[in-house]
This record gives sequence, structure tokens and C-alpha cells, in this order.
Amino acid sequence: MTVYIVARITIDDRKAYAKYEQGFMQVFSLFDGSLLSVEESPHILEGDWSCTRTVLIAFPTRDMALAWYNSPEYRAILPHRHAGAKAQIAILNGLPAPTT
Repeated sequence: MTVYIVARITIDDRKAYAKYEQGFMQVFSLFDGSLLSVEESPHILEGDWSCTRTVLIAFPTRDMALAWYNSPEYRAILPHRHAGAKAQIAILNGLPAPTT
């Protein structure tokens, strides 16, 4: 079943965060994920949206999502994100396909 990773990121240091961005797609391309949205100016319908970037990623399975997140390649670039930003990240289960 498809899972989604939602990341609400508050970038404090664009220069440090840029080092993370430089390596992100190269690492991400090693896994079977889809980058669905990267948004810095979402249209807010309700509530506060205090983060400076929201990211939405899809993976075919939870195991694939965790394989990417826990991979040595991703772990190598992660300190750059930690140096430049704070994040709230969650994995959400997709809904099963409707049956007819």
C-alpha cells in the first residue's frame, strides 16, 4: 500500500540547508519514491502553517520509505538538514484502492 511522507520544515539557515538540497535528489533517485510537492507558499485554508517549506513524498510501501530514510546515503546528508532546519516528519498510510 502506498505511504506518504509529509515534512513540515522550518529553514533557519539557508546556506546550511542548501548543502542538504545539493545531495537530496541524487540520494532520493536511488529509491522508488515520488517527490509529489515541495511548497514554500501553500494556500492555507485553516489554522497556522508556520513552517517555511512543506514536502510531500510517496513510496509504494512503508518498508521502501524506511529504507530510504534509514539508508547510509540519506544519513550522510541528514546532518546538513539538521544544521539548517527543524522538521516535523510523518509517514501516513494511503487508502486502499476502491473496489467496484
